[in-house]
Amino acid sequence: MQLPDFPDMTYLDRNKRSLLDQIYLKEVARGLLITSKHFFRNLWKWLTFRKGGCVVLYPEENRPDLSPNNRGRHVLVQRSNGAPRCVACQMCATICPAVCIEIVAEESEDPNIQKRPSVFNIDVSRCIFCGFCVDACPVDAIRMVAATDDLVGYDRFKMIYDLETLLNWDKTVNDDVVHGYNPSAAA
Repeated sequence: MQLPDFPDMTYLDRNKRSLLDQIYLKEVARGLLITSKHFFRNLWKWLTFRKGGCVVLYPEENRPDLSPNNRGRHVLVQRSNGAPRCVACQMCATICPAVCIEIVAEESEDPNIQKRPSVFNIDVSRCIFCGFCVDACPVDAIRMVAATDDLVGYDRFKMIYDLETLLNWDKTVNDDVVHGYNPSAAA
């Protein structure tokens, strides 16, 4: 029977299908064939000491083909004097769906900056790496870099990044101009 709107499609009536078509035995066998083909191909590569598939022994090896969209780890941007750019506004901690950011604010010595963080902790074992904290920061103080070398750990308490760990990621100091305020020009 042909459908009037679709002349090239045939309609299989339930009563006219064979038993082989009804139990999908051909499709199950085809799926098993494809899966076993990939399995034995990768097994042969492993037996001949060539790594097959996409297996990476992660803590010891890193993938060279990470996506350019990889968010990686969190870092805090420094001002030109080495202080964190963060003004402890709590926006990143508020928007975080995993509730893994803890910030304690204190008064800043700089009269143009009201607050600064005395404690800034990110629990990486709870983080889902969504990037909402980066998007929510009004002063571009928190970023995510593509480095994934120290994201794993066997101790849960070593996976809590504190203020010093977040600041000591790169010694290059970025521009301080945020909303028209530049402390190096004011000095």
